[in-house]
Amino acid sequence: MNTLLLKDNENDIKTAGKILADGGLVAIPTETVYGLAANALDGEAVSKIFKAKGRPMDNPLIVHIADFGDIEKFSLVSRIPEKAKMLADKFWSGPLTIIMPKGKAIPDEVSAGLDTVAVRFPSHKTAQAVIKAAGCPLAAPSANISGSPSPTSANHVLSDMDGKIDAVLDGGECSVGVESTVITLVPEKPRLLRPGGITVEEIEDVIGEIDVDDAVLNQLKAGEKASSPGMKYKHYSPKARVILVTADDKSFIEFVNSKKNEAVAALCYDGDEELIGVKSYPLGKKDDYDAQARLLFKQLREIDKNPVIKTVYARCPKPDGVGMAVYNRLVRAAGFEVINLEKI
Repeated sequence: MNTLLLKDNENDIKTAGKILADGGLVAIPTETVYGLAANALDGEAVSKIFKAKGRPMDNPLIVHIADFGDIEKFSLVSRIPEKAKMLADKFWSGPLTIIMPKGKAIPDEVSAGLDTVAVRFPSHKTAQAVIKAAGCPLAAPSANISGSPSPTSANHVLSDMDGKIDAVLDGGECSVGVESTVITLVPEKPRLLRPGGITVEEIEDVIGEIDVDDAVLNQLKAGEKASSPGMKYKHYSPKARVILVTADDKSFIEFVNSKKNEAVAALCYDGDEELIGVKSYPLGKKDDYDAQARLLFKQLREIDKNPVIKTVYARCPKPDGVGMAVYNRLVRAAGFEVINLEKI
């Protein structure tokens, strides 16, 4: 398959829309990461996403819309909870996904057989334009090989998907850098299933107290089914082994330097690289979680460009605010392998 590289202009957006309307796959930019889009109402088209990514069919997808009215227009949900309207008024368009009871139009390929559906209204103007050009909502997980770091640029997509999908629309680098926050409104008490750019605190300011699913910071229990994308055991991983290190500045630097060799690298904070004797990949300032989120996948992909690197020691952020999203991605990239030097 010849993968077209489309530009962010009116004609190419129309081309992307036609490919999608005809049942094809197009990688599109959003404010979070690039998404691999297909017509969300066409189960056969959606099944191509799983094949291209090598993604397990039991992992549900997010449906992207270009207007709140699309939910009822396309019968995406059976009921819109009042709290969904409150969250949409505050955060849509934006990096928040809301899980609601599934409507009759949603094929099982999208919901992974669950009786719920995840819906998001992205703020990226090009993503909105493509959805409108396609004339249908779009199912779109991250546009990468399943389990690898998510793509935040068109070049990242092409490195994984060239020859596997119909087109990539280049809309520049993503501004948020990690996938959307996911909250389910199906239980009596809303529950956060995946952290992102919209924080727990921001959500609670709108709808009151919510639960945080245990799988946000810990492994899924044996036999437990993923109710949201990003809940699997290992995810977002480069080819090198990632080990998360909980430590103060001095202890982290001393620990990494004790492991010094050309096969070791460090994922660290700005300034650490001046004191670390191995190849270092800074993520931003220690308390700048927005910068860390924006740079995380980019740096994991930079690590993949160096085949000599076999082990990466990563600084462990505090799971607060947007830092929870960074921790969530890193601990899964590490397969939950964490060294806690604070206990030694």
